[in-house]
Amino acid sequence: MSRLIGVLTLVLVLAAGPAGATEIFEKVGTIGGQFLKIGIGARASAMGDAYTAIADDASTVYWNPAGLARLQGNILAFHHSAWPAELDLNQGTYVFSVGFIPGMLAVHARALTMDPVLRTDTTHPEGDGTFFDAGSVSFGVSYGRSFTDKFSAGITGNFVQETLADIDATTATFDFGVLYDTGFRSLRIGMAISNIGAEMQFIEDSVKMPIMFRLGSSVKLLAAGPHAVLSAVEFSHPPDNAERGNFGSEYGFRDFFFLRGGYKFNYDSEGLTAGAGVKFPASTAATARVDYAFNDFETLGSVHRVSVELGF
Repeated sequence: MSRLIGVLTLVLVLAAGPAGATEIFEKVGTIGGQFLKIGIGARASAMGDAYTAIADDASTVYWNPAGLARLQGNILAFHHSAWPAELDLNQGTYVFSVGFIPGMLAVHARALTMDPVLRTDTTHPEGDGTFFDAGSVSFGVSYGRSFTDKFSAGITGNFVQETLADIDATTATFDFGVLYDTGFRSLRIGMAISNIGAEMQFIEDSVKMPIMFRLGSSVKLLAAGPHAVLSAVEFSHPPDNAERGNFGSEYGFRDFFFLRGGYKFNYDSEGLTAGAGVKFPASTAATARVDYAFNDFETLGSVHRVSVELGF
């Protein structure tokens, strides 16, 4: 298994490679499906998006489908992000199991939406009285399974569509991820490759999908009585920008109240992250959690996220 982790690390390093400033600049604006790069889940966001090696709630379908194998029962989750420029990103996820299939399954839908926009042209600079819509959606199915008590893997298939007025483009993408518990203390390693798929074509032009490579680790730094501290670090390689680093920590009290913080390194306009959450019994057979996250986008303002999850 250590050999497998070494190979995965080598793949990530080779995929990233050396990239000069000019080369990075040439890549910016050349990739489609940008909404697929927006992280899902307030807990993950509050921890600086360092989540590939944690992936232990319903948002794992975005970060690392291998995390599904570590979940139990049925989970229904809703994630909302108030994005800059008055955009809204929402995702709904349902995690479940089927008796004759080992492992866990999930179905999910994601949408980036905006209010209708007044249509303008050279003869009607103030608008012609009509409106048009723009937005992006994806629908997916994920599957995760444990192969040993330490190793699990998962895969996701997505249908992706982007729309601008009466023009739309569609494609299919796939995600793949693995999780490995090293056995050393509580150290866990996670790797994920997201958005592998065919190009998306708008009229006569085609754009590539934002294939993302992520490699991270997480460890429980403290587990003493009612107190627990979880930390994670992650490195990622986007296809249209420089390599990035993510760091996050979570303090938990009695597995009920949580405080989180993180930082994103080498991002254009993102940096500090913070948030909080609560986890409580919703009934004798159900558990609920509510999480909030704040992201500082510097000149673009602040982004707020809220997640609600019900396990039963």
